[in-house]
Amino acid sequence: MSLKGINAYRKGNLKQDIANADPHKLTLMLLQGALDRIAYAKGAMERKELVAKADFISKANAIIMHLRDTLDLEVGGEVAENMFALYNYMIERLNDAHFNNDLNMLDEVSSLLTPIRDAWVQIPEEAKQEAYEAQRQKRQAV
Repeated sequence: MSLKGINAYRKGNLKQDIANADPHKLTLMLLQGALDRIAYAKGAMERKELVAKADFISKANAIIMHLRDTLDLEVGGEVAENMFALYNYMIERLNDAHFNNDLNMLDEVSSLLTPIRDAWVQIPEEAKQEAYEAQRQKRQAV
């Protein structure tokens, strides 16, 4: 099978996964996607593939910006504000890594993002359902 066919299959599966995912799963997919893009950027940087490196860092930045911009600062309070600042820091470090071709900066961002992803995986089902219900009620009140 050609790579073109494999990539088309993957894209189809991803679209189906996204369509069927709840908000928790979508966030988990975004976190993992950012980590994957950082790993790909690292490989491209090591191979001196500058265009690919820039593309992967750009995609990782876009994902982290989305995670940052979808934080509910009003509901999340200090925790959300801290996450906002952490995401901003990650974006800055990714940009610095790009401009300086610095693998250690990419590793730093991965080391900051991995515990967030790992914690997200550990959220109990009951807590997820409670959060979805609160969000649903908030939308209905508006």
